[in-house]
Amino acid sequence: MAKEDTKDLLKFLKPFDKSITEVVMWLRDFGWDCCPEANELIYDNYNALAFGWSPTDKVGHTICTISVGRSSKNIHFGFYWGTEIADPEKILLGEGNQYRYVLVTSKNKFPKVYIKKLIAEAYANSLSKVKDPKQIIHGKTIVKSISAKQRPEKKAAAKKKK
Repeated sequence: MAKEDTKDLLKFLKPFDKSITEVVMWLRDFGWDCCPEANELIYDNYNALAFGWSPTDKVGHTICTISVGRSSKNIHFGFYWGTEIADPEKILLGEGNQYRYVLVTSKNKFPKVYIKKLIAEAYANSLSKVKDPKQIIHGKTIVKSISAKQRPEKKAAAKKKK
């Protein structure tokens, strides 16, 4: 099962401090526990590392996500279709047309019970967007993109090879 498949994600987390990696991996376990039948989609981009869960391999079906900014080092636990789920406690941040998130500063301050409720609603919303049931796959980790722009640690590795 993909929950145990951490190799790629840990590789993408290497540029971040140990404290960030610890929180991100804890959130990952939380996400997998809430979405055990979904698939983990990983996007290693130049400005952020982002990953989330989807019942398919399509980003448009994403249930929830975790992202870490390369510059800001901010950790978000977000909802791809956050504007379409109820947030009665009004804790979700974001001004865009779609994405909503909570800023995660520590494991202790993360509102697990409330977020689990939001994930349940987001999961149902995600499934409603899947038009072809044949698209549904279960429990895989899928690396969707790796930034073409080299980050400093990749440049250093490339120079060593020369």
